[in-house]
Amino acid sequence: MKAAVTKGFKDKLQIIEVEQPKPGPNQVLVQIKACGVCHTDLHAANGDWPVKPKLPLIPGHEGVGEITEVGQGVQHLKVGDRVGIPWLYSACGHCEFCLSGRETLCLEQHNSGYSVDGSFAEYCVAMADYVVKIPDNLSFKEAAPLFCAGVTTYKALKVSEARPGQWVSIVGIGGLGHLAVQYAKAMGLNVIAVDTFEEKLELAKSLGADLAFNPKEVNVEETVKERVGGVQASVVTAVTSKAFESAYNSLKRGGTLVLVGLPPEKMEIPIFNTVLDGTRIVGSIVGTRKDLQEALQFASEGKVKANIETRRLEDINEVFTEMQQGEIQGRIVLEIS
Repeated sequence: MKAAVTKGFKDKLQIIEVEQPKPGPNQVLVQIKACGVCHTDLHAANGDWPVKPKLPLIPGHEGVGEITEVGQGVQHLKVGDRVGIPWLYSACGHCEFCLSGRETLCLEQHNSGYSVDGSFAEYCVAMADYVVKIPDNLSFKEAAPLFCAGVTTYKALKVSEARPGQWVSIVGIGGLGHLAVQYAKAMGLNVIAVDTFEEKLELAKSLGADLAFNPKEVNVEETVKERVGGVQASVVTAVTSKAFESAYNSLKRGGTLVLVGLPPEKMEIPIFNTVLDGTRIVGSIVGTRKDLQEALQFASEGKVKANIETRRLEDINEVFTEMQQGEIQGRIVLEIS
């Protein structure tokens, strides 16, 4: 089968023929129809996170397609089912985190396109219990970005505990942020979009953002405080520490800063103000299988739709370059099979 393979960190991916995998017990084989490209795939290829992925590696964790073979012991899925393979490839199922509905914190988890081979390939093996079915009225291309970008931002908004009618800011209107705007509106929230690219702010407004600010043009935290009295929550998908600090300073008292993006720098937290203002700072990592089902349901009902551009698997290195330069609006989806 054809696959995009990383053989060395920071090397270009190679499009080569590799052996097609076979599903083992409790696994399924999925013919990949499409796969979204996430910034995490770039981090995996570069090996620039503290926890390194395996090498060689087939990246990709937004793969969707049809099951072509089921392994021994699989009862709830069949050949022909339309499913996606998310970042959470598997978890142990019996630790305190798995048993309390926090499976994405499991210390024994495996991750698609990182610790195991992912979906930048014509076929991918997955654990049957961790794939999620795609609603019938969603195409593969529409569904793919929701398996990471969608569920990640939806979960972040849930973690924020913001309630309908309150103000939230979405900082960074990229592959994740443009979906966060839509989920927030669908959840009844008032939305402020923040980005340094005017075209991304225009996209956010077209998707329902009530206000949009460019940090290069205005002091965002002062403007937010003046216009709405501060936000109840800020979801930060950007990858600079300045964005996180600005988002923190945009919160109203009792507000919540949700960290999603992973910048290489550290963020300084003013302890006195955090205590005095009752500020919450929380990290949010992707979402559970249940979160993913809910995120897909929003899209199935027409309330959320990824802004996508399709490319070929062979274009992956060019896509990575565009991603590094901040040139992508929405999400790139690779059409594979």
